[in-house]
Amino acid sequence: MPLPSDARTFFLGGLFALGALAALYVASSIILPVVLALVLNLLLQPAVRLLARLHVPRAVGALLTVFLVIGALAGLVAALSVPAANWAERLPEGIPRLEAHLEVMKGPIQALQSIIQQAEQATDAPGRGSIVSVRRDLGITGALFAGTRSALDGLFTTILVLYFLLVAGDIFLRRIVEILPTFSNKRQAVDISQQVQEDISAYLLTITAMNAAVGAATAAAMYLCGLGDPLLWGATAFLLNFIPILGPLFGVGIFVLVGMLSFDSLWWALLPPAIYLGIHLVEGETLTPMLLARRFTLNPVLIILSLVFWFWMWGVLGAILAVPMLAILKIVCDRLRPLKALGHFLEGE
Repeated sequence: MPLPSDARTFFLGGLFALGALAALYVASSIILPVVLALVLNLLLQPAVRLLARLHVPRAVGALLTVFLVIGALAGLVAALSVPAANWAERLPEGIPRLEAHLEVMKGPIQALQSIIQQAEQATDAPGRGSIVSVRRDLGITGALFAGTRSALDGLFTTILVLYFLLVAGDIFLRRIVEILPTFSNKRQAVDISQQVQEDISAYLLTITAMNAAVGAATAAAMYLCGLGDPLLWGATAFLLNFIPILGPLFGVGIFVLVGMLSFDSLWWALLPPAIYLGIHLVEGETLTPMLLARRFTLNPVLIILSLVFWFWMWGVLGAILAVPMLAILKIVCDRLRPLKALGHFLEGE
């Protein structure tokens, strides 16, 4: 594996990486929808090709595929809005039950609060005047309006870019092949493109299928536990499982809270998160690694760092896109001689 021997290569590469990351952060409102559209294009491109083999025009096939995705999202939101609103209404009624379950934690929490207050009093300098700051607050309505508008803008950009990517097909690959100077360069470009499409499509399809199985198992388990609204909890498990490690941990916290709000007995309240954790362990430690081991062997430490970093950069969507982007980087590095050392560094056991 060739390693750069010139120190200037490291410095210039580091400066380029920092500049690229700064641009990704500053222009996230534009770049994030484009990256999401590129990943969805890898997932949906096989469906468009299948429709093309059935003599459906590419533009019509892309439009049907996009409408199918939008319809599925709209149906999911419509189906989950009612049970989510019901749980929001039940939240004030369940607070006394939650306080009763947390009574055992009252003593340590009070002790921690007293320690924090003593530390704050010790750090306050005597005679220091208080500083009064005036901050203009737009209120909850303004914050929700701004967040909704930003989300709708990003969704519209993603759908628009995704449609034209599906219609374009392999046009960018053909243009790259036409301008490359040698036959070996052309073959390498085609090889990288095909490998990225095959591996990422297989990864996304496998993960989506396994997450759907986790959602179905969670919905059935919550129904048998008497928690109610199994569709809501199945959809929650399905969506959270797209974020490796961190998503299931957050899901355990959600089911702990929901169990405490729903059941009087503490042991019965801990049953839903225990079942959800067991389902995730079976899926995450046995089934999914067995299906993806031949295609993806990424370093788990780098996966965690990638999740944390892209969540800080782009939020929840960044955490969802972290592993596909890391896998694409490894595939490209493995097939470019100057970057093979980096590809080897990204590889797991």
